[in-house]
Amino acid sequence: MLIKHDHIEVWNNCLSTLRKTVTHQAYKTWFEPIKAVELKNNILTIQVPNNFFYEWLEEHFVDQLKQAITQELGSHGALQYQIQVENHKKLGVNHQNSISSREVQILNPFAIPGLKKVKIDHHLQDEYTFASLITGDCNKLAIGAGHAIAKKPGGTAFNPLVIFGDTGVGKTHISQAIGHEVLSHFPEKQILYISSELFTHQVVQAIKNNTTTDFINYYNFVEVLIIDDIQFLSGKPKTQELFFNIFNQLHQKGKQIILTSDRPPKDLQGLDERLISRFKWGLVAELTSPDFDTRMRILDLKVEKEGLQLSPEVKEYICTHIKNNIRELEGVIISLVAQSTLNRKKIDINLVKDVVKQFVSHEDTELSLEKIKKLVAKHFDVPVEKLHEKTRLRNVVVARQLSMYLAKTFTNSSLKVIGDSFGGRDHSTVIHSLKAVQDLMDTDTLFKDQVDDLVKLVQK
Repeated sequence: MLIKHDHIEVWNNCLSTLRKTVTHQAYKTWFEPIKAVELKNNILTIQVPNNFFYEWLEEHFVDQLKQAITQELGSHGALQYQIQVENHKKLGVNHQNSISSREVQILNPFAIPGLKKVKIDHHLQDEYTFASLITGDCNKLAIGAGHAIAKKPGGTAFNPLVIFGDTGVGKTHISQAIGHEVLSHFPEKQILYISSELFTHQVVQAIKNNTTTDFINYYNFVEVLIIDDIQFLSGKPKTQELFFNIFNQLHQKGKQIILTSDRPPKDLQGLDERLISRFKWGLVAELTSPDFDTRMRILDLKVEKEGLQLSPEVKEYICTHIKNNIRELEGVIISLVAQSTLNRKKIDINLVKDVVKQFVSHEDTELSLEKIKKLVAKHFDVPVEKLHEKTRLRNVVVARQLSMYLAKTFTNSSLKVIGDSFGGRDHSTVIHSLKAVQDLMDTDTLFKDQVDDLVKLVQK
């Protein structure tokens, strides 16, 4: 294979390959924004807009990227990322002078000379703080424990703290936020965040180089140890053995340990029972999927950060269909930013529906306020627009109240969202409508039969 020196040429060739292996929408959203930075020692460095962008590529397109790089640079070719960090509130502003880049790479701890105690690079990401977290029933236990730990690391009953939950519910964010909060109270604390994969790699190198004693001594310098995705230690007995040693020494010295996992300790397979029992010594906090109101608040925060303007209808649609995964919610926002800036498209409900389809399967089967309105309006033979107007016509009032009742019964929409979608009415109007419908159902059997018929239509 010919040696290629031009990083732009190599990346353009990779793009040609990628264009054939991914969908048109995926290519425009995830690959067009990437910039080639450097080609050195057969390593191509590319720049991506943010950390989520990088994680999404690695999670969803790693095979396609590997194929493209191998085709261009051979089997020894490699890809390296830079994350572009921009401080901005509004889109469309030139921020070239404020852009900085950092490598997506955690330095090997053995680079620290000898065993001299020096400041450890904590590897916490700047954006993962409590200030950028939305608290809800889904995460308040872990966040509450995190605040307590930050004030007294290693000195609470929450040691270790094990945070578990499905992918994308905020485990990494909360664990790193605790690290940042500790630093705000105790700037001198030695904190280290590390993934279990990198920890395993370090163990392999320590065994290979016969430096396991130095490895353990290094980790004994750490005062708050955060290990992400502990489930990946499964089936690695040597790694577990060294981690068991480190865990015991840190815990005995009153150092804080924070672990994340995709499942509770009792369900971790392939892990030493001694480790599992120690994981249960402190607090095990589950993160669940955020409810509708929490998703709306998360969306509002991310929309404000990106400087977007979304209508209530658009925000409701996104939060109704993106239910389980905060990363998917972020992915929708990134896609909308890309569509509005790169493709100069207006963010309306049709664009949002197209974007959401890339993230959610069978999204058209989900109920929406608009679907309910249309069914009820058709049943009462009134235009949908009439439901939004201020009118005292009996059939319109009943149709509107019944639409609100069904919306509250069959969707996750909040009272405020429901009220907003009916001409900007407040939540007290929705509450009155719900009570009016229930009272009428209790006293009028014919009306109750009507409601039952509409319920069957809605559930089809």
